[in-house]
Amino acid sequence: MSKVIIGIVAKHNGEIKKRPNTYIRDEVKQAIFDNGAIAIGILPTENEIKLCENDWNDTLTEKEREDLIDQISLCDGIIIQGGTQNDEYEIVIAKYCYDNNIPILGICAGQNNIVRALGGTTIKVANPEKHNNTTDDYVHNITINKDSRFYKIIQKNEIMVNSRHNNSVENCPLLNKVAFCEDGYADVVESEDKDFYIGVRFHPESLYKIDENHNIIFKEFIKSCKNKSNKQLILNI
Repeated sequence: MSKVIIGIVAKHNGEIKKRPNTYIRDEVKQAIFDNGAIAIGILPTENEIKLCENDWNDTLTEKEREDLIDQISLCDGIIIQGGTQNDEYEIVIAKYCYDNNIPILGICAGQNNIVRALGGTTIKVANPEKHNNTTDDYVHNITINKDSRFYKIIQKNEIMVNSRHNNSVENCPLLNKVAFCEDGYADVVESEDKDFYIGVRFHPESLYKIDENHNIIFKEFIKSCKNKSNKQLILNI
């Protein structure tokens, strides 16, 4: 297949207790399809739900891990979605992608999980009434460090973003904080050592159709995945 394949990590629906299910947000998968790639789901392989936050542990069995990695191996890159809760397997996936230099984009809670995967922690924001805005509208601007990979993607010092979250990055020892809102919270973190390992606090999937600043995040992510795929093809040949 010539198209880039992006695996979107499915999240558990915490409101369904008796027969739980997983979901992928339509906005996220559509942003992938609209930018010329293929989106597929990455599903949890455990028999039970293992919700976690900063104090996570990797308790996957050998078979669960093998089944998870087999899914990842079908993909050129991974997206970890936003949501109200986090599962252990999401953090395990983020750690695996870092260790194997697989391009990854973490969105909102997905940013939490790529931070936690590398020994970092998150905290509650002091003013959730401002940052947990349930609409898709612009809420505040962010200032982007000029020496960051994210700046090379956006090519602007500031952009407007939406905001639907209660948490922020506290520390991230293997990642750089490279974009900030006026309250000082890190809206973007990234690795300078990997091809594409970026977490954003906002939701570009809700704005990409009307704002190229947000669409280009998906474009550059897919481009990085394609470059990674081409490199792997050359190695296999």
